[in-house]
Amino acid sequence: MPLVSAGEIVVAGHGVGAFNVIQLEHAEALIDGAEAAGRPVILQISENCVRYHGALEPIALATLAAARQAKVPVAVHLDHATSPELVREAVELGLGSVMYDASALDYDANVATTAEMTAYCHERDVWVEAELGEVGGKDGVHAPGARTEPEEAARFVAATGVDALAVAVGTSHAMTDRTAAVDLDLIARLSAAVPVPLVLHGSSGVPDADLTRAVEAGIVKVNIATHLNKVFTDAVRGYLADHPTVVDTRKYLAPGRDAVAREVARLIGTVLTRG
Repeated sequence: MPLVSAGEIVVAGHGVGAFNVIQLEHAEALIDGAEAAGRPVILQISENCVRYHGALEPIALATLAAARQAKVPVAVHLDHATSPELVREAVELGLGSVMYDASALDYDANVATTAEMTAYCHERDVWVEAELGEVGGKDGVHAPGARTEPEEAARFVAATGVDALAVAVGTSHAMTDRTAAVDLDLIARLSAAVPVPLVLHGSSGVPDADLTRAVEAGIVKVNIATHLNKVFTDAVRGYLADHPTVVDTRKYLAPGRDAVAREVARLIGTVLTRG
């Protein structure tokens, strides 16, 4: 099946799972899970992942190759890129969407640089997600207690021309327990004010029922990374505990890959489905 852009998936009117790739096994697992659910999926490569591998091209090309073999629509997306050079490289390599994250800058600088990158990407038919940060918050839009103000979000989207906006509604990155309390009323107000799809980052910390409610309130793209990493790691640890002499990495990575595929199928097949 041909690759699609994230924009072709997130306008479908359902909650769409956007899951992070770290190694090829992750890409395979995410695609397997999406195929089992019969739903589209977004594979995300973050700037941190690029740093881990030392370069974007090897992991990006491997992920694109895996996506082309999928039986469901798959988009490959650059996540949390703070470097314009990395965005340009991703576009040249064939990624159909990017998240340009200038949320660490003040509002005016965020608008200016995001608008510039959006124009560059739109000239090349690439879909752009952005993030509206909190001035002075070292964790930007996801600092504890940070919230996105609907009117400011609407102005930001109008000024930058972005295609989607990551919003702060009570989540936080890298949570290993699912105790985040999302502000459903704020999501509904943001959805009414902002004319582009809303993105929920830090979704690993949100319980299933609240993920469903967040989608019903107006979230479209749901980013999940840490939760699936925990699923993968738990399965690998379990296998190694039961097979302490194994040295073939395929033996213990396969259970991790299979566990993630099952969880992805569950998440996008039921938890994130709207309507």
